[in-house]
Amino acid sequence: MVEELVGVAVAVGAGALVYLASAARIVKQYERGVVFRLGRLHGDVRRPGFNLVIPAVDRMRKVNLQIVTMPVPAQEGITRDNVTVRVDAVVYFKVVDPSAAIVNVEDYRFAVSQMAQTSLRSIIGKSELDDLLSNREKLNQGLELMIDSPAVEWGVTIDRVEIKDVSLPDTMKRSMARQAEADRERRARLINADAEYQASKKLSQAAQQMADTPSALQLRLLQTVMAVAAEKNSTLVLPIPVELLRFLERGAQPPAKSAGHTETADPTETTASAEGHPEIAGHAETEDPAENAESAVDRTEQAEQALEELRRAVEQ
Repeated sequence: MVEELVGVAVAVGAGALVYLASAARIVKQYERGVVFRLGRLHGDVRRPGFNLVIPAVDRMRKVNLQIVTMPVPAQEGITRDNVTVRVDAVVYFKVVDPSAAIVNVEDYRFAVSQMAQTSLRSIIGKSELDDLLSNREKLNQGLELMIDSPAVEWGVTIDRVEIKDVSLPDTMKRSMARQAEADRERRARLINADAEYQASKKLSQAAQQMADTPSALQLRLLQTVMAVAAEKNSTLVLPIPVELLRFLERGAQPPAKSAGHTETADPTETTASAEGHPEIAGHAETEDPAENAESAVDRTEQAEQALEELRRAVEQ
């Protein structure tokens, strides 16, 4: 009798252990459990930890609440300005309502993926090429709203959407490179022209200042000579003022030209002018070719003295 009771107790204990093992469910910290009893949603969502269900009656499905990173395959489309592009993106989303993610949609991951692809193609058709290349923040926000609107009913919220890459045809890349090069060249020419304009204004002001003070030009000439001499060159280029050359040219003119002109003059015209203007006649009588020659010789001597002094200054 005692043996029979012990056998029954052992059988009951074993059955209890088997029942407990089949009814026990462990839910992890980042998961939530949804229980279906005889096919119907039962009770609230099970929290992380140890949970019990009725074997053969209840069925638990676990839902991951972590953020899911889903790449969107590259989608090819035509932009609003008729440019063929290929764009891919990435979607970050997570489940906020486990019951809706299980009951309202068959596979929420596949549903989000398909919605992301169709929304990306729609964004490509509504945008221009410049927006896809430079204004991605606005496009990311629009794409996020397009995907998040139907995903709310699935118990899913879209955390963020990012456009990863925009692939352009080779012909378009070459055209954009030529455009960028032309724009850089245009800006370089504008900067160069502006610099020339400012330099011309400064040079004009400097010329006016030197015209008011002629000694400034001489000082500038001496500074230039010192700068050239400081380089330890074997050849020294010394500029000669234009006024000195003009002085030498005037001194080298032959004095006989005025005398010959006086001899070939018409006596009648000379007499008539002298009768009408006595002062001119007196002036004509005082002109002497010898005096003109002497003055020319004096100017030549002065020019030679100036050149000699200039040569001495250079040697010193």
